[in-house]
Amino acid sequence: MDTWLIVVIVIAVLVVLALIALAAARRGKAGRARKQEQARDHLQEAQLRASRADKEQALADEQAARARRERAEVEERAAAAEREAQDRAGHAQQERSAAQELKAKAEKLAPGLSQHEGHVGGGQGADVTQQIRREDIPHEGIRSEDTRSEGTGGATRS
Repeated sequence: MDTWLIVVIVIAVLVVLALIALAAARRGKAGRARKQEQARDHLQEAQLRASRADKEQALADEQAARARRERAEVEERAAAAEREAQDRAGHAQQERSAAQELKAKAEKLAPGLSQHEGHVGGGQGADVTQQIRREDIPHEGIRSEDTRSEGTGGATRS
């Protein structure tokens, strides 16, 4: 073989190798550019999702705070109602005790009278109402024509 032929073959091989290296470099650059573009897309999507997650978390925190506030208000109203019920029960007990004391005084003053006059006090909690008739009201300082007024709402004093 001639030397010049060997030189031409070596040069041809070197040119082919250079072309292969150049194509690989271009493909690598295109791959890196494509990967960078994908990375940018992923970052944008991550930012969007993080923003949505922050908004959802803020709404959840607000809803939880509202629920805690409402629960506290309900508990406060329940405690107030319970205190009021206890106050009423205490007042009822005081009234019951006073009624029993008065009954004992009445029994002491007129023995046997309380058994004939009706039930007062006791543990039954009865609502005792008394009806008052016009004839039962003393007429001191009231004229008789004033007690018979029609539709005016009652007697007037002069």
